[in-house]
Amino acid sequence: MASIFSKIISGEIPSFKIYEDENFLAFLDINPNTIGHTLCIPKKEVDQIFDLDDKTLSELIIFSKKIANAIKKAVVCERVGMSVIGLEVPHVHVHLIPINNMNDMSFDSKINMTENQFIETMNKIKSYI
Repeated sequence: MASIFSKIISGEIPSFKIYEDENFLAFLDINPNTIGHTLCIPKKEVDQIFDLDDKTLSELIIFSKKIANAIKKAVVCERVGMSVIGLEVPHVHVHLIPINNMNDMSFDSKINMTENQFIETMNKIKSYI
């Protein structure tokens, strides 16, 4: 059965897409820790990050770096944190989270955003890619 991320890739489920190429997709997390919280995923559905082949793993990190640099320019933050947990969805995903303190990396606290805030944030990050 296809993961929710595979359904986002195919367009079955809408998302706030930041950037994509033939192998990867970046989109805003719909349940963000902070404004600009973005997920980077390979388009090939693989459950765990260390099950990716070396080439795909390397390319995912380079893709994520490109997105993180755009987030840093678009969102006021001290840095962009990165986390790979993988329990929520059985599809590799890298969390890129704009942070100003360690609590911003906690998945216990989330923020609420309106659709307009998501669209504004998406467009702002996209403008730096």
